[in-house]
Amino acid sequence: MEKDRPLILISNDDGYQSKGIRKLVEFIREFGDIIVCAPDSPRSGFACAFSATTPLRLRLVHQESGLQVWSCTGTPVDCVKMALSQICERKPDMVIAGINHGDNASVNTHYSGTMGVAMEGCMKYIPSVAFSLCNHSEDADFEPLRSYVRYITESVLNDGLPLGVCLNVNFPLLKSFKGVRICRMAKGTWGNEIVKLRHPRNYDYYWMIGEYTNDEPEAVDTDAWALSNGYVSVTPTQVDVTNYEMIERLKYWENI
Repeated sequence: MEKDRPLILISNDDGYQSKGIRKLVEFIREFGDIIVCAPDSPRSGFACAFSATTPLRLRLVHQESGLQVWSCTGTPVDCVKMALSQICERKPDMVIAGINHGDNASVNTHYSGTMGVAMEGCMKYIPSVAFSLCNHSEDADFEPLRSYVRYITESVLNDGLPLGVCLNVNFPLLKSFKGVRICRMAKGTWGNEIVKLRHPRNYDYYWMIGEYTNDEPEAVDTDAWALSNGYVSVTPTQVDVTNYEMIERLKYWENI
């Protein structure tokens, strides 16, 4: 790794061998030296979880000039923590998550291991971006994303991001896009999340499935609207979840 080149740390929640992470490396390879540290198998839905009671292992999978690929037995957040502590010789200039197989718009942001990567980088004061495509297929076509991923990556490398802010970028499942919409997270809910089944050995078991509902389908300033109308959604997302309006509304409690 060269000290005069940007250092980019990449992780995901689909595993180091996924097509999305391989295409991401391909798209941005020229922008700097790259360290990939990603789970050894899929870890979708782990959000910001980390391993507090389980020992972790690291394995160097591949190395060449300007690129290292590591696998980790932990969560996506574990991967970022391990890379920053044990692999990176200096602080990365950028953390990138993805490219995820499946969208992370609306309330999915809170469950996403992909966003967990970006949030962890953000909490370490590193400009961080998460990329996701609305396609769960293992062989998804990421080529339409190339120019957008490159533009956003180069822009963040050059201009940075405010401390405590990362970007959640989602792509609709299309061969081409109408453009980019800078938008907010849609209000949505998951229902029918649990399916109960009876095992032949006479016990109940359960599948997490669920159906997503956009609770404000007419709102045109949301990530859900952008995706359903052919746009790439870019949602600035912050670590600080404080509701400052409620601070003022609850100030009278201090007099109790």
